[in-house]
Amino acid sequence: MNLIALPAFTDNYIWVLHNGVDAIVIDPGDSAPVLAALDRLQLRLAAILLTHHHNDHIGGVPALLPRLTGPVYGPALEVIPDPCVRVRGGDSVQVLGMDFSVIDVPGHTAGHIAYFHRPRPGAADGTDTQEPVLFCGDTLFSGGCGRLFEGTPPQMYQSLQALAVLPTDTLVCCAHEYTLSNLKFARAVEPDNAELARYTLHCEQQRAAGLFTVPSRLKTELDINPFLRCGSTAVIAAARHQGAQSDQPVDVFTALRQWKNDFR
Repeated sequence: MNLIALPAFTDNYIWVLHNGVDAIVIDPGDSAPVLAALDRLQLRLAAILLTHHHNDHIGGVPALLPRLTGPVYGPALEVIPDPCVRVRGGDSVQVLGMDFSVIDVPGHTAGHIAYFHRPRPGAADGTDTQEPVLFCGDTLFSGGCGRLFEGTPPQMYQSLQALAVLPTDTLVCCAHEYTLSNLKFARAVEPDNAELARYTLHCEQQRAAGLFTVPSRLKTELDINPFLRCGSTAVIAAARHQGAQSDQPVDVFTALRQWKNDFR
């Protein structure tokens, strides 16, 4: 099973999982790069997974329907055009012999969901992913998290906590190339974080070479992403300096998110 990212628009990524014959596409905001990849790799489109209703994640679906041989899955609590199999946290999606657990992650939008797949034993035979993989849309980014367009800070904090407990080797497949700007903010929060400095250099080198910075790994995010580090002494101190009402993680997160909204 192969994992590839297709750039779209200015900074979106459309994710594709394929086995050389059939493909699963996640958040196809634009049909053109998906159709080009399907033709280039001679793949059938077996399923589409949608994380939330924003057009840069679902806009390409209508043009892909003539190529689709299976279902479109999307969040039950958001308005997604039919055809759509509506799923919510606790559900499981089965595609190409793989099980994807659906996780409710409200915050960026009110009904945002994520899809998590843990490879079965024997994945080395090539019929499954080698590592756990998370498709998190606009909830968790490398070095950051999504803006709160519809949800509340406590909701987003809890959503990120739900992702933080996944296996640390999980590949975090987010939907935007926001990494360098996120890391600039992260270094303002934790200027003495040595792992953050190393990761920033790596990502700068990736972008200078015209390469993607994602997927990242959850372990990396736990080490460098301030929105997953709201219990860290340094992050708490920075948040309190920005007006956090207490040392409680939700208050720390709330102050960080507001700081990031205005950060340049």
